[in-house]
Amino acid sequence: MHLASPLHYSQSKMASATPVPRKLWEHPNAESTPMYQFLQATNKKHSISPPLKTFSDLHAYSLAPASKSQFWSDIFTTAEYHYSGTIEQVVDESKPISTVPKWFEGVELNFAENMLLPAPNGSKTRGSKRDGDVAITSIREGGQEVRDVTWGELRRRSGRLAAAMKHAGVVKGDRVVVVGANSVETVCIWIAATWLGAIFSSSSTDMGVKGILQRTVQVTPKLLFFDDKAVYNGREVDLRDKIAETVEGLKDIKEFLGVVVVPRFGERSADSVKGLSKATSWEEFHARAENEPVPGFVRIGFNEPFLICYSSGTTGIPKAIVHSVGGVLVNYYKEGVLHEGITDKDVTLQYTTVGWIMYVANVGILLFGGRSVMYDGSPFQPDAKTLIRIVEQQKVTKLGISPRWMLELAKNGIVPKKEADLNSLRIVTCTGMVLSDQLFEWFYDVGFPKHIHLANISGGTDIAGCFGLMNPLTPVYVGGTQGPSLGIHVAIYDALLPDGPGKEVPVGTPGELVAAAAFPNIPCSFWNDQTPVATPGSKYHAAYFARFDNVWAHGDFCCVHPVTGNIYFLGRADGVLNPSGVRFGSAEIYSVIERYFVDQVADSLCVGQRRPHDDDESVMLFLLMKPGNKFDKKLVNEIKEAIRKDLSKRHVPRYIFETPEIPTTVNLKKVELPVKQIVSGQEIKASGTLLNPTSLDFYYQFAKVEDLVGPKEKL
Repeated sequence: MHLASPLHYSQSKMASATPVPRKLWEHPNAESTPMYQFLQATNKKHSISPPLKTFSDLHAYSLAPASKSQFWSDIFTTAEYHYSGTIEQVVDESKPISTVPKWFEGVELNFAENMLLPAPNGSKTRGSKRDGDVAITSIREGGQEVRDVTWGELRRRSGRLAAAMKHAGVVKGDRVVVVGANSVETVCIWIAATWLGAIFSSSSTDMGVKGILQRTVQVTPKLLFFDDKAVYNGREVDLRDKIAETVEGLKDIKEFLGVVVVPRFGERSADSVKGLSKATSWEEFHARAENEPVPGFVRIGFNEPFLICYSSGTTGIPKAIVHSVGGVLVNYYKEGVLHEGITDKDVTLQYTTVGWIMYVANVGILLFGGRSVMYDGSPFQPDAKTLIRIVEQQKVTKLGISPRWMLELAKNGIVPKKEADLNSLRIVTCTGMVLSDQLFEWFYDVGFPKHIHLANISGGTDIAGCFGLMNPLTPVYVGGTQGPSLGIHVAIYDALLPDGPGKEVPVGTPGELVAAAAFPNIPCSFWNDQTPVATPGSKYHAAYFARFDNVWAHGDFCCVHPVTGNIYFLGRADGVLNPSGVRFGSAEIYSVIERYFVDQVADSLCVGQRRPHDDDESVMLFLLMKPGNKFDKKLVNEIKEAIRKDLSKRHVPRYIFETPEIPTTVNLKKVELPVKQIVSGQEIKASGTLLNPTSLDFYYQFAKVEDLVGPKEKL
């Protein structure tokens, strides 16, 4: 298959050449959207003159010192969350982001209360959430075992579980960890834990014991919930051995009470605990508290922790990133309602594991009274059309997927709009890796109905939200994200400057993405880090603030289009390719491979090599061939010529090799940094987050690449 694009240009050259990409979509009635209505309400409430008219106007207003606190205060009050207390101060505007200033001090909220109950005073802001309406549809791999759970049932189940947790001794601030599936039970555990003011954390069942323990040991949990089985690629997996190993790894934690074994497929779990130490069945755990009343919601401070997520940890121990209840809730509303236009009429399907930040997005619809479709298993079982069929059957309005999934459909000639009725679908979000230009065009020209808003988004675990995402007031163009998130001061700094003050580059020039001012949903801390938070020398400071003074360095290599304002994510900043001083991202190389060689190449990995004795960096491209296709000199030459033609001769990799396997995380993100370190002569310890950690062994030989190639190939 050849995914052609009429407009190709190197994003590295955008400072000197600024063609406007092809426009693909525009909202048919932007004035009907919640974002536009919020804009108009802001004009009226604050008598703004001249009035705000565009997304750019609203974004500038949300950052301006004179109106920043006003913007966030309006977001919070418009969301109509249940809370107590009085807002003493929205934020201290004089404090830089590197001090992690507190927001909405004096306010207390509860996550579970706002998930389960409609807005106070009968407002429709977040839906009625009537007992008989369906809140969650749970679907097992391949579209099997479809279960509907109503709002009434979700409240009852979560409340009974909260009572059982309280009976077991869980109190505010305790950590409750689940290793489970994208299921109703996992959601109930999250809601029940936060009901009591406890802190929730999760890992996926497909993660190895090492990866689970790297996360769980850090946060010293009081309770662990663990599914007894898992399903993936058409087979069930017994998890009891994994449970036993995990519990053994937690034995030295004095707070740890034990594991509750969750029956994944509805069977009674009493037999699942036989032979397991410190284990209680799901039924017994509930039975112990059958006479306990459902507790009241425990409200906690806006800036207090309720959720711990983890960095990918591809080269070391994952960072335990702690998020505040208020920061996540206020950002949920801003992104879900203003940027996406979500209401209680929406039905969302986000393909994710519970160990990925997109699981947070998966349940966010419940805040607004909509319905979440929770899918557990492979999206390619029994075939690649599974999710498309579910969209039709469940009348999904928002589908969340990855570029990898979209590419698989395109490569295999699957046209979703011909396979199913997609009239209900109005948004498709895409994240996890860079979405190539040709997939943007395939989406609208071939794959999906033209009315759908394709939203390429990027942000992540660190902020439980987005830096770049969709909005209904500007068009969708080929490439990148539509623009920045409201209230977040995104800037692009020179990626090659040494640590220090930092310097913003001209618009259109690639560099490192930073946040130049505070916003509510940055982490409130790292677990067990130095205090006060972000103290120089702490893990938190090293992760975000050691790079540049007083700005958050996110680590993405990006540039902003001078005309459209789109933010292009070109790869990780620590993986920036820099041969002979030419800076570009690996995404540019992947785009060429996907555009011209998708029939022959299954996947690719592009990294820079610079060993201690090297005067310059060399670019290495590794190709995973599709079965039946041959890696040879002819293919190498064709790839080099395509890169030279579409980008420049200085983008052409010095070396191109075949690889038997590309390292990926359990969420199927390919990882570049470990390979870059290995080929540059370092020895690394494989992280438990890798799906295939032994795949790294293959790359050590390339640290002595001269021994592998002939003299002519070295040139």
